[in-house]
Amino acid sequence: MKQKKSAFTIKPFKNRNGVISFRVAGWLLGERIRKNFKTREDAIAERAALELRQLQSQSNLRGASTFLTEVQLREAEAAFLRLEKARRPLTFYLDYALANYREPEAALKIADAVTTYMKARKEDVQQALIGKRQLRNIRLELTEFQRHFPTQTLAEAGTEALHAYIRRDDGALKTQNNRRGVLCAFFNHAVRKEWVGGNPVAKIPRNRIEHNRGSAEALTAERAAQLMAHVETVHGGALVPYFALCLFAGIRPDGEITKLPAAGVRLENNAITIEPWVSKVNMRRLVTVQPNLAAWLKTYPLDEYPVIPPKEKMKSIAKKLTRIRQKFGVGHDVLRHTFISMHVAKFRSMGDTALQAGNSESIIRRHYLNVTTPQEAEAFFNIQPLCREHAMPQVKAASQTESAPTPAPESPPLPQAA
Repeated sequence: MKQKKSAFTIKPFKNRNGVISFRVAGWLLGERIRKNFKTREDAIAERAALELRQLQSQSNLRGASTFLTEVQLREAEAAFLRLEKARRPLTFYLDYALANYREPEAALKIADAVTTYMKARKEDVQQALIGKRQLRNIRLELTEFQRHFPTQTLAEAGTEALHAYIRRDDGALKTQNNRRGVLCAFFNHAVRKEWVGGNPVAKIPRNRIEHNRGSAEALTAERAAQLMAHVETVHGGALVPYFALCLFAGIRPDGEITKLPAAGVRLENNAITIEPWVSKVNMRRLVTVQPNLAAWLKTYPLDEYPVIPPKEKMKSIAKKLTRIRQKFGVGHDVLRHTFISMHVAKFRSMGDTALQAGNSESIIRRHYLNVTTPQEAEAFFNIQPLCREHAMPQVKAASQTESAPTPAPESPPLPQAA
């Protein structure tokens, strides 16, 4: 390849004293250049410097002395190129990063962080801070989260990637909010443990959901009576208090019901006290014990029929509970929905119903008002236990023994008249 001719020439030049010099001549940015050098090597070096200056003027490059390494120079150039259209100088963004970003003390893998976090949540269940159902939902979501980010560390899970994960599979807006809630709690825990410097999920907004007015799913009085009659025949009536408290007092199943102590049910005062540590919304409330619920709890007293059976029976009870729900098509919150709908229908007070259910009046109006009729509600709150003899066999057997008259000895037959 033919070498491009330089814009600067080197020619021997004889001075007046007869000494030969080497002259570099040419034009640079409209200025004539003529420099003499004692040796040809010096002249060649100067010509190279002039050619570099000319190249810089044509390509917007600059020559400068710097203490940066070649790699650092390239990184600095890349940073300025990214900020070409930015409104602030590079130092502004650098100061912001230094003030708001903190390197994690331990670059944990997501899998390791999830394992540690789940241990903490299991302890919360043991302390009755969360329910088993909530723990199961957390475990399912974080298992999927771990599968989605199998090798990344917590610091590598940025807001953009997490937002895409939350919106995966075109999930419903409420589903996305639920995913966000689990991840936000997880990263808040990571921040407290100083695994990460900040919570990337906090920057992801919740979806605003416009709720349309709709009726909550509820049982009819007839169906509720059939359900309770069936429950009395299952496992010796062990599940009766569970269903009675959820159906006739609106206690939240699997959450509040699992933490409700027997001492909180006070039949002498016709009240059930839901303490903040029992309540889903961490607020104390009182639920009035209706006469039919009092009859159920007197027939199946909690000291003999605990709300949550002993651990050794819990596995079989859970299976029977699932079968009952499937048999009657009872969803997770249908029992509670039924109570709220029947209560507002009978007493016609959204305020009182909201206080006893632990909801707002707007929720009662939107989902539970006029779901059923006062006549249906009256029949619902008159559902009574049927299997009393099955519920307290020992008491009834004793009473029968005491009250049964002693048979009289047989009298000899009277003589017949002749």
